[in-house]
Amino acid sequence: MTIGDMNDHERRRADRDRLHNAPPDAGVILVRHRATGRLVVAPVENLAAARNRFDLAISTRSGGALPDLRLAEDVRTHGFDGLGFEVLESVEVEPGTTTAALRADLAVLAELWRERLGIANLQG
Repeated sequence: MTIGDMNDHERRRADRDRLHNAPPDAGVILVRHRATGRLVVAPVENLAAARNRFDLAISTRSGGALPDLRLAEDVRTHGFDGLGFEVLESVEVEPGTTTAALRADLAVLAELWRERLGIANLQG
């Protein structure tokens, strides 16, 4: 292995470590039940985890895994087929951002989306 290859290897390792240690994208999601018309706008600190949890709720037919318990009532009555998940806004979390600051920013974004969509504050 030449020095050039070793530097390239080290650079790739550093890039991989940086990506692995980077905070996940946060944002605001919309979960909709078409049969009832219920819309839930929720701030989430990890968009990928929120999507995985939603997919788990669908695959296991577990309403308790949904982001709002009122959706669990809807799926008991109308089923899971009407559920939809959408990312309304994605926020790249800067390293060093405190959890409190992130939560505050996401709460403001979620409220702005609720106002834009004309829905009540279902989840705070």
